Amino acid sequence: MKFVVLLLFLLTTLLTASSIMPLPQQLNDINIAKAKLGKKLFQETILSADNSVSCHSCHNFKFGGADPRPVSLGVNKNRGNIQSPTVYNARYNFKQFWNGRADTLLDQADGPVHNPMEMGMDAVVIEKRLNANAAYRKAFMRVYGSSKVLYRQVIDAIVEFEMALVTPNSKFDRYLRDEIQLSEREMKGYLSFKQRGCITCHNGINIGSNSFQKMGLFNPYDFNGTYPDRHAITHQEYDKNVFKVPTLRNIELTGPYFHDGSVNTLKEAVEKMTFHNLGFKMKEVELDNMVLFLKTLTGEQPAILGVK
Repeated sequence: MKFVVLLLFLLTTLLTASSIMPLPQQLNDINIAKAKLGKKLFQETILSADNSVSCHSCHNFKFGGADPRPVSLGVNKNRGNIQSPTVYNARYNFKQFWNGRADTLLDQADGPVHNPMEMGMDAVVIEKRLNANAAYRKAFMRVYGSSKVLYRQVIDAIVEFEMALVTPNSKFDRYLRDEIQLSEREMKGYLSFKQRGCITCHNGINIGSNSFQKMGLFNPYDFNGTYPDRHAITHQEYDKNVFKVPTLRNIELTGPYFHDGSVNTLKEAVEKMTFHNLGFKMKEVELDNMVLFLKTLTGEQPAILGVK
């Protein structure tokens, strides 16, 4: 069975060897006024029941749009049940959340607001709070032409902001556009990335986030706890311990790693993934080269963050 899986991995690797695309350098589909309002709302704590957390609390701009804690804290300091993934480049995810329970960014943005462990809010209360704020009423009037703030507009603005959170011009993107060359060791890391089969799951414009995969495909992964995996959605036995493959873009900024936030360093993350999901142990020099390659995937800060 493992031989068949390995053969499929190798065949898929050959087919996907050139399937990483650079991010667009500019976005032409963003309503800047709406995205600016969404940016403010993304960082607004009054959208949470006890005024303690915002979207930014779990998707911090200083940490690649992710959370540097193994799990995030919600209202009343409730502990989350899975590591918060990056919101950067989330517009290119084929599904949202680790288990893919949301199909769109609109569904994703709506979920945490109502989750009692996260923001614990009700749409009516959010509307009441924002309509009591003269500055927000004026802002929503400018963007939506409405004298009353509606919850659907709140989510719409946040999603517009999230759509703008794209990190272009990484060193690897510039390499793909034939603008620069990778260093010798970075190139060796890239070749290992392809030849070892990492590109089988981490491909496409987001270098991941376009498929589901079992954690521990070749060697079982020790799950210390219960996490909302794909099985929680499908209830199919084969979906146990299956999660959305995460994006590798800006990966050096978004630790700790994995759904359980159990790994702090990028090198250890590569070592564990090659063992559990590819079935071998990588030599030290190859590990180091792979890490150097992965660091070329760090892009520029989203332009919207600099817009005032």
